[in-house]
Amino acid sequence: MKFSTKEDIDVPIDAAFEMLSEFEQFERAAMHRGADVQRVDALHRPASGMTWDAAFDMRGKRREVRVEMVKFVRPTEMKLITTSPGLTGDMELDLLALSRSRTRITVALEIKPHNLSARLLVQSLKLAKTSLTKKFKARVADYAKGMEARYQAPR
Repeated sequence: MKFSTKEDIDVPIDAAFEMLSEFEQFERAAMHRGADVQRVDALHRPASGMTWDAAFDMRGKRREVRVEMVKFVRPTEMKLITTSPGLTGDMELDLLALSRSRTRITVALEIKPHNLSARLLVQSLKLAKTSLTKKFKARVADYAKGMEARYQAPR
């Protein structure tokens, strides 16, 4: 099952990439929503190989995942692989400079089941694909607007 969207923002590509690389902010946001997040690599700055273990409740069950940054090419792309028992998720973020002050961000997420219970979960998600796609696009659009606001805010 795959979701993808793109947003054009009034932020230079380098600044957009830096904002997308603020992983501590994403960790705090996940913890604020009730997830347990633990960074497990020894890297001192963003790079391929960054790894997190996370646990959260979803559909009445505790889920544990490992998230690994497998591609980190400044300032154009990032790829994260999420693995859990039965499921794999690939998230790709691609940035394209449209001008000196404008960037296109493309976000793609693909979820792949590897066992019967995961297939049933993905099948139930497929039944709601239209509404999930709208939510996915709205979330990315909201985040992109927030990036613009942060960039344009007085420093």
